[in-house]
Amino acid sequence: MTTDIEKNLLLTIDIGNTNTVLGIFRNSELIVHWRVSSTVARTEDECWILVRMFCESGKIPFESISGAVISSVVPNQTIAFKRMTENYFYFSPIIVDADLDIGLKILYENPKAVGADRLCNAVAGYHKYSGPLIIVDFGTATTFDVISSKGEYVGGVIAPGIETSAADLFRRAARLFRVELKFPPKVIGRTTESSMQAGIMYGAVEQVDGIVKRIIEELHTKKTVTVIATGGLAPILLNETHTIHHLEPFLTLDGMRLIYERIRRKPCG
Repeated sequence: MTTDIEKNLLLTIDIGNTNTVLGIFRNSELIVHWRVSSTVARTEDECWILVRMFCESGKIPFESISGAVISSVVPNQTIAFKRMTENYFYFSPIIVDADLDIGLKILYENPKAVGADRLCNAVAGYHKYSGPLIIVDFGTATTFDVISSKGEYVGGVIAPGIETSAADLFRRAARLFRVELKFPPKVIGRTTESSMQAGIMYGAVEQVDGIVKRIIEELHTKKTVTVIATGGLAPILLNETHTIHHLEPFLTLDGMRLIYERIRRKPCG
């Protein structure tokens, strides 16, 4: 990557329960991204050191960043990154929540209860695929978000995430040990390791396919429902499910960019 990057780049900060993903956009292009742990409680100064270090590693002048948007489910880290942008970049970030005009009508009984990451996914998914649409996000929780053909955020499903469920199994069962989260050659395991892998991974696949089918039945629509997947384990499960059509690894970041552009009424870059 060269240093002749035009001004007005956008910094996106997606703070999840397990990981924080930072990305920089030039117009609609995600030019660089990084993933760090969210389990470390960082101060605003540490957030700045992190961002500056990443910019230097990507040969991006941090002075070219003129805007930021934050999607967060970790309140104390929201504050730290917000103060970082204010004190080091000298502008206030957009913080995604249901009070913003995101371009979708939210039908949730309490719109403020919808996670910012789910709103970003909905915006990006509907922008690219229209509706009706189901978005499956494999994170700390596995979430299913439903968007109607009219661009309404209908609601969804929240289930324990694959890694979360596996970690709880390892913790509670004294004679079971941690295994790599991958598909074994066969469903019927001949070892404890392969049996656990089959239960975790094929169980996740059946959960996805089963819930997606039930959602589609409940929608009572004659239109084709597009199903997309995002999140860390999405690439692994994609080819094993029967219901997911497309993989969008940076859906949340793209939704943040679209929301920023809608609020600021201008493209980034």
